[in-house]
Amino acid sequence: MTASEALFAWLEHLAHERRLSPRTLEAYGHIGRHYLGFLERHRGEPQSLADLGTVSAAELRAHLADRRSGDHPLNARSLGQTLAAIRGFHAFLDRRCDTPAPQLALVRGPRIKASLPRPVTADQARGMLEEPQSDPDAEPWEAARDRAVLTLLYGCGLRISEALSLTRSDAPLPETLRITGKGSKTRLCPILPAVREAVEDYLALQPFASAPGDPLFRAKRGGALSPRHIQATVQRLRGRLGLPASATPHALRHSFATHLLGAGADLRSIQELLGHASLSTTQKYTAVDAAHLLGAYAAAHPRA
Repeated sequence: MTASEALFAWLEHLAHERRLSPRTLEAYGHIGRHYLGFLERHRGEPQSLADLGTVSAAELRAHLADRRSGDHPLNARSLGQTLAAIRGFHAFLDRRCDTPAPQLALVRGPRIKASLPRPVTADQARGMLEEPQSDPDAEPWEAARDRAVLTLLYGCGLRISEALSLTRSDAPLPETLRITGKGSKTRLCPILPAVREAVEDYLALQPFASAPGDPLFRAKRGGALSPRHIQATVQRLRGRLGLPASATPHALRHSFATHLLGAGADLRSIQELLGHASLSTTQKYTAVDAAHLLGAYAAAHPRA
C-alpha cells in the first residue's frame, strides 16, 4: 500500500464509519495531502505505508514549521488542528494497518489562547430580529424570510446550516423539531411560539409553490437560500444598529446559550439543546456569564 492509498483508506473510514461532514473530510484530505507531499520532498522519494511508520518527531516538527512559514502560513489554532489530524491519521494506521509511528507522541502542539464566545445582549438580539422588517430595499417576503431565519438562530440556537437545511415539510413547525447537526448528530429543539409565528409570517408572503422536499427558505429567484446571504444581511444590520463586528449570525447561537445560562438553565440541558458532543465545549459559556456578572458589578458597585 502506498502512502496515498493509506490516506484514501483513512478518509473513507472517516466518511463511512465516523460519518464526518463533507467540509471536515475536505479539510482532513487537504492536511493529509500537504503532509504526504512534505514527506516526499523531505525524503526524496514516494512514500509507502511502511515508510509512514518511520516518521520521526523531528520530521513532524519540520512539517509544522513549514506550514507556519509557507506561502499561506497557519496560525496557532490551525497548526493545532493540523497536528490533531495527522495524529488521527497515524492512529488509524496503527489500529487498522499495524503501522505505528511511536515518535509522534513526542511532538507537542502550539499553545492556543482560549477564546470565549462573544454573544450579543438581549436588547441587541431583539434589534437584530426586528430590523429586517424596516429594510427599504427588501421585498416584504424577503424581510420576513430574513427575520424568520434569524429568529430560528436565536430562538432555537441553530447553526446557519441547520436552519437552511429545513424543508417545506418541516413547516408549520411542531412544538419540538428534530435537527441533524455536526457529525450527523440529531437533537430535539423546542420551538417557541415567536419562532413559529415568524416562520408562518414568511410562508404567508413568499411567492413560490413548494413541494415537501423543497428548501423552506428560498432565495430571490426561488433557489435555496445561501449562508452568505444571511451573513451579508447581518453585516448590514450591524451598520444600521451600531453593533460590533462580533455580532454575527453565529453570535445569535452564542446568545441563545448565554441568555439561557443567565436565566438559570443548567449546563447539561444547554449542551443537549446546542448539540455539543462534549460538555467542555458548553462550559465556555459559564466564563462568559461570569464575565458579564463581574462587569455589571464593576459598573454598579460604588466601591468598584
